This record gives sequence, C-alpha cells and structure tokens, in this order.
Amino acid sequence: MAKAWHLMRRPQGTPVPEDFELKDYQPPELGEGMVRVANRWLSVDPYMRGRMNDVKSYVPPFALDAPMEGGAVGEVVESRDPSFQPGDMVLHMAGWRDEAVAPASALNKLPPIPGVEPQAFLGNLGLTGGTAYFGLLEAASAREGDIVFVSAAAGAVGSAVVQIAKAKGMTVIGSAGGAEKCEFVRSLGADAVVDYKSGSLLKQLAEAAPKGIDVYFDNVGGDHLDAALALARKDARFAICGMIEGYNEAHPTCLKYIMRVIAMRIRLQGFIYTDYLPKLGDFYRDMGGWLATGQVKSRDTVVEGLDQTLEAFLGLFRGANTGKMLVRL
Repeated sequence: MAKAWHLMRRPQGTPVPEDFELKDYQPPELGEGMVRVANRWLSVDPYMRGRMNDVKSYVPPFALDAPMEGGAVGEVVESRDPSFQPGDMVLHMAGWRDEAVAPASALNKLPPIPGVEPQAFLGNLGLTGGTAYFGLLEAASAREGDIVFVSAAAGAVGSAVVQIAKAKGMTVIGSAGGAEKCEFVRSLGADAVVDYKSGSLLKQLAEAAPKGIDVYFDNVGGDHLDAALALARKDARFAICGMIEGYNEAHPTCLKYIMRVIAMRIRLQGFIYTDYLPKLGDFYRDMGGWLATGQVKSRDTVVEGLDQTLEAFLGLFRGANTGKMLVRL
C-alpha cells in the first residue's frame, strides 16, 4: 500500500508533528493518459509553510486530511500514455508520498544531461536555481560591479545566488549561522561572510560593506531585512524571495528602517519563480553552462526515507540544512 503525508490541522506558529500524519494512500486508477510514478527524491521547501494556512495566496492551501504536494523526481513504472515509458525519470509536484498517479501533462521528462544527477532538477536546475537566477538578475536587476548581500547564503536558494552573482562579476556578502556554514559560503566564492549567530548583524554587515549595498536578496526577513535597509545605497534593489524568520510569527518582525526606502529610492520587488517561465530558456542555458564548468556547485542535505520527510521539513526552520534539503526514498 502506498503512503502519503497528510496535513491534519492548521499549524499555530511553528508546525509540530501532531499537525501531520503519515497514512496509507490509495492512488487513482491508471486510466488513459495517466502515468504511475515511483518517487525517488522529494523536495521540502520553506514556502510549504504558507500553504498550511487557510489563506488566499499565489498557490492554494493544502487541504486537510489529504495527501500534501511538493516537488519530486520519480521513475515511471507504468504508463498509459505513449509519451512516457517505464524507466523514464520525471519531475512533478506529487511529492510527500512514495507513489503517484498523475496525468501525463503534469509530468516533465528529465533531459539526459551528462554528469547531472536526477535530484539536480529539484535544486540548481529546478525551482531552487531558477528562483535564485530570476530573483537576482530579473527582480533585483543585479549587474556586474554591484555589491550584493544574500541572507541564508548557506541554504538552497542562497547558495545558488552567491555563485550566480560571482559568475556575473559582483561583490558578494553572505549571511549564515555558525562557523561551518560560514566556511561553506566562503568556499562558494563569497567575498565576505557575516555570522548572524556571533553578534550584531547590522554591525558585522557595516564592516563587511563599508560603502553599503546595491542589492539585497532576502530569504529571511527580520533583522536581515532591517540591516539591508539600513545600509542600502541610493537606487538599491531588493529581491524579496522569502521571510522564513516570520513564517511562524503572528506579528511583523522587521521594517525598523523602512523610511530609508524614500531617501535612498530603494526598490523592493516580491517575486515567485513562475513569474519568469517565458525566460526559462535563458536559465537553462546559463545554469547548464555554469554547472558544466564548475562555476556553480551543488551541495545537498539528504534525509533517508518517506517517514523522515516531516523531520526534514521541520529542520528547515532550525537551520538543519546546508544547501538543498532533500529526501531520498
């Protein structure tokens, strides 16, 4: 019997295990045009926390007591559509479960790229890398010579932003928590790293960027966003990707220096990956080239087993991952 994680109640604040349940799951019948997939890799991402609330957003909320969804890579094991054959590896959104039955239109066959493992399409060649690429280069209009500050720079999106910015000739300051993660960010090529666990973030950032910053890529919100606002130069551009520090809070945790938006003519741009789907060709061309030459590298934190998917997700809010958090089935 297949199994899937269900959301059993809406979390209040930080999610707890009692909000979820791993249950037996009966996939739909395999009708015409349908494909059965055995999932091999699952992605857990901070945005999923927002889908646990019953509020209108850019994606529908998770239904209660129903299988949850998320990015996954799997292997076709049975198909009633001629475009898919057993053994094909596919990318889809029926994650949080070990088996999925979906219409062929909901699946994307992975292209055979030499040296690229299937899970990369959940990372730097997928939503993660695309979010970093479009957020930095489109939402923030970052360009060669800019001074860029990246929060959560040791995380999945942040680590990609650091490397893309360096590949494009920018000065990069990353923020991470703890000596090990800071060293990882340095290994990606960051020009300076701020350890937010070791003292005043604003003071450290001011020392790392004495001339201020031109671009801020926000994954965190909170005091990171405040520090970026405090040190923004004229015409600075902020790409607001995520605010994980506030996802489990009922009240705002930042904007102490919001008045500087006026004086410095700061542009704050919220965005999501799907805003830029018409430009996916540019992303695949550039990211594929950077991966091939080693200018962009991947590092994954891998958790084993469907039963550990929830622990992997909750670990995102404790900073348990370096790079992309993945579940291997």
